[in-house]
Amino acid sequence: MIPIGDTTPRRRIPYVTWGLIAVNTLVWLYQVFMPASQLAQFIRQMAIVPARITNRDTAALFTLVSSMFMHGSWQHIIGNMLYLAIFGDNIEDRFGHVIYLVYYLLGGIAAAIAQVMVNPTSQVPILGASGAIAAVLGTYIVLFPRQKVRSLIILFGFIRIAVLPALLVLGMWFVLQLFNGVASIAVSASGGVAWFAHIGGFVFGLLAGIVSRGLQGKQTPPYYVPR
Repeated sequence: MIPIGDTTPRRRIPYVTWGLIAVNTLVWLYQVFMPASQLAQFIRQMAIVPARITNRDTAALFTLVSSMFMHGSWQHIIGNMLYLAIFGDNIEDRFGHVIYLVYYLLGGIAAAIAQVMVNPTSQVPILGASGAIAAVLGTYIVLFPRQKVRSLIILFGFIRIAVLPALLVLGMWFVLQLFNGVASIAVSASGGVAWFAHIGGFVFGLLAGIVSRGLQGKQTPPYYVPR
């Protein structure tokens, strides 16, 4: 089930979301055209290496931010930017540009810390915007649970576009991350997907969404369920 759009209206132009997509894309293109030997060094310096963090390497603290603008493949960046484009604009609309940017970065940092805590001695670099985007998804499910998400469903050769509640789409996404995260604990040292970064980011987003609802009260127009 792949989200391809939502029905949640917005009032502001999502400059920050578009800017984040642009920066991620430019960094990825920089990686693509970098010689392989330099790329390996670039990743070691700019991606998160949990052992460096837990060994109190202060220079490595910067990687908690820099790593969230790096990606490992075309599929990795396309998937992340698709989710950010669909769901990020509405969170930016609700929070405002500046607060949204700070929230996005804090979500990515929280996600990274969650992954480091699970495997603190790992020497495997961690990179990607998935943790910060997971925070966006966590907040979206709190603020817009009944809004509709257009999803591409591919199952046993069956392809269909369905319009489903955000609570169902993102809830299933989180359950999948949780299941894979628990299953990966025994093999986390070998690399792969940073499932606990997704989980940590999503939980951060849930908390941010709860705080936002408490501060702003119930949703008001133009946040509505279209006919």
